[in-house]
Amino acid sequence: MTKNNAIVVSVIVSVAVIVLALIVLFVLKPTSSLNSVNVQGYAVVKAMPDLITVSFSIETKNKTSAGATTSNNEIYDKLVAELIALGIDRKEIVTESFNVYPNYDWNNGKQIDNGYVASHVLKVELSVNESNKISEIIDAGVNAGAGISYINFELTQESQNKYKAEAMKLAAEDARIKAESVAQGFNKKVGRLVSTSVSDFGYYPWNLYSTSGAGRMEDAVMAKEAVTSIQPGDKEITASVNAVFKLR
Repeated sequence: MTKNNAIVVSVIVSVAVIVLALIVLFVLKPTSSLNSVNVQGYAVVKAMPDLITVSFSIETKNKTSAGATTSNNEIYDKLVAELIALGIDRKEIVTESFNVYPNYDWNNGKQIDNGYVASHVLKVELSVNESNKISEIIDAGVNAGAGISYINFELTQESQNKYKAEAMKLAAEDARIKAESVAQGFNKKVGRLVSTSVSDFGYYPWNLYSTSGAGRMEDAVMAKEAVTSIQPGDKEITASVNAVFKLR
């Protein structure tokens, strides 16, 4: 390569580097240096639970996995039959998990094989209008040989969608109001929306009772007391929206 060609190539490379740097500087220019405002909208809505979930756990042990599974299925079938007899729709009895695993103990550093454990967790869903059935449902679980895991007030999926839409809309409106207030303070007006992000919908089931581990009969008594002493009421659901607006 001649000296002149080398100079030309160097100039071209230098110009390209400068142009690329300007492009990067323009594209990655921090939002804070733009004529914009970053705000967070927040909303709280009240929701009335419309669903009650009662969770049962069935645990059986046997020297073989097949034996543990058979014993577990017998309790499960008995429980389902009693629940259906109470008027619970079969589709409202849902299995959450089922596992069969080795049952080990340790003695002086040695593993002792105690056969297998079968664990089945299922839940029963019913409308809050059927809350009068909860005591009978608890008794059905105890009579069948199952334990009470928890009892929750919840929202059906339809209600979750409804309240989620309402909360998100109110949070977005709150963000817009905040942006307009800031803009007025600087004698500006809110322009176009530059970007937005949404946090998770703030909904979690409301726990009425969780097992104490005292035993099936003791848990059943405490679960009944918890249900009769607590009535469903409005619960708070939150949502937040972060938004960046141009100012003009």
